[in-house]
Order: sequence, then structure tokens, then C-alpha cells
Amino acid sequence: MPDEQMAGAGSAPVPPGGTPGQVNPSAPAPSVPPRPLDPIDRSIMRLLQADGRASIRSVAEQVHVSRANAYARINRLIDDGVIRGFTARVNHERAGQGASAYITLKIVQNSWRTVREKLRELPGAAHIALVSGDFDVLLLVHTPDNRTLRELVLTRLQSIPEVLSTRTLLVFEETDLLDAGPGPAGPPPLTED
Repeated sequence: MPDEQMAGAGSAPVPPGGTPGQVNPSAPAPSVPPRPLDPIDRSIMRLLQADGRASIRSVAEQVHVSRANAYARINRLIDDGVIRGFTARVNHERAGQGASAYITLKIVQNSWRTVREKLRELPGAAHIALVSGDFDVLLLVHTPDNRTLRELVLTRLQSIPEVLSTRTLLVFEETDLLDAGPGPAGPPPLTED
């Protein structure tokens, strides 16, 4: 792999039998037990979370291993299903999605799979989780404005037969921990090649 090739979208290390740039996030995780990750693996993951387009050379320099070692480790993390893919982190407000909310849902017992498929179809749905506690599902959505958010909740969500109730928590401000800079909350910045 050339030094300048990126580890990010469109140019991920190629898993054996795969095609360049393709990491299937919906592929089932291997049935083998998880392999313990060492500090170098964890550093590589933090670096790629901060910049999925970092070059293999840059990653290798940051974690103090050879390019071949960094390449092999990234491929292993992909093959083992630890790294599910590479993506862009979006500033939703700058992308025209100025309203964000966490929505809690109580659903009919044993309807998770049905509800999950319907929630995936919602415009602006960013994260869906089945959780324990006072509600069953936690949904993160981004919409252009509060009017669109209201329509999504009152018209789309509450019309799903398996949804018993919803509660909307508006997001006033977000902090992306990957943007927090050096220190315990974030990795050191990557250098340009």
C-alpha cells in the first residue's frame, strides 16, 4: 500500500477477499470470541475515530510502529469486526439540521425488531438503542427545525402501532468528545503527511 493511501472512506485497508473501500457495517460480527486489544490497538482506534482518513504512515508514526505493523493491525481490527467502517463526523447545524432531540419510546413487549425497522426509515434518525429502565428505546434525531421535529414525533412516531408512548428531550448543546483535543477525553491531533 502506498504511504499516502488513507485508512478512511473509499480507501480502507482491504480485508482478505474484500474489495477496496468496502467495510460492511451490517455484516454479522465473527462468532469467535473477542481478541483482547493492546494499548497500540486502542491508540490506533482513537486516531482513526478522530480522523478516519489518516494515512497508514501517519497512524504508524503516532503509535510508534512500522507501517506494515499498523496496516496489519488495522486489517485485523476490521476482520475481527472491531472497526465497522469509516465515516464523516457532521456538524448538523451547519448541515441544515438545527434541531436535535433524544426521544424515548415505550413499546409493545417483543416488538423491538419491528419498531427498529420502522425507526430506521425515519428522516433524520441518527442512533437507535434498545435500553433498560423506564423506557424501551432511545432514539436520536436531527431535523431542520422544531416544526419538522414536532411533525416527526406527532405524526410519524406516534402513528407506529407498537409505540405506546414517547418523550422528547431537546438537545440545546452538544460536545463531541473526539473534538476535545489532547488529554483523557481525546487523542492527540494527527500530523499532516
